[in-house]
Amino acid sequence: MNDRRKDELEEGFRRLEEDTPDWLSRTLRWLRDPEKRYIRLPVGIFFILGSFLWFLPVLGIEMLPIGFLLIAQDVPFLQKPAGRFLIWTEDKWRALRKRWRMRGR
Repeated sequence: MNDRRKDELEEGFRRLEEDTPDWLSRTLRWLRDPEKRYIRLPVGIFFILGSFLWFLPVLGIEMLPIGFLLIAQDVPFLQKPAGRFLIWTEDKWRALRKRWRMRGR
C-alpha cells in the first residue's frame, strides 16, 4: 500500500517537473532527496504558514499547496492525496494550454 502511495506522488512530481522551468525542476529534485528531509520539512511548514499571510505582497495563497507537497514527501498518509492533486492539476493545466493553442489559431 505504501509503495502505491509513493508511486502516485512520484508520478505527480515527474509530471510537474516536465512542465516547469529547468531551474525549478532541479530545485524540486534537490529538495526531494531523502537526505534533505531536515530542510524540506521546515520549508514546507514555512510555506504553509506563509500562505496565511496572502495579503502581503511577497507571500501568497499559492504557497499552501507547495508546502503541502513538500511535507507529503515525508508523511505517508498525505502522499496519496498529494499525488492525486499533482496529477489532477497537471491534467487540467495541459487541457487549458491545449484549449489556448486551439483558440489562437
